[in-house]
Amino acid sequence: MAKPVELDAVWMERIAEVVNGLEYGSVLITVHDGRIVQIDRTERKRFDAASAARGKSGASPQPVAGKPLTKTGEARR
Repeated sequence: MAKPVELDAVWMERIAEVVNGLEYGSVLITVHDGRIVQIDRTERKRFDAASAARGKSGASPQPVAGKPLTKTGEARR
């Protein structure tokens, strides 16, 4: 039978600190023997379509070390 999770004010505060300010992402709480042992936070950054389009159209690929860019389907030397 599973043990009930021991959750006191200290852990509630720690969880709140991790969750606060998280716009996109997840929080993973690891429990061993009914005790919280770890909190992981994974944060994602999302950008709107307008800024992504500006980044694509405004930047053109540059040759590296003076080598010309190859066209699609063209064999590389």
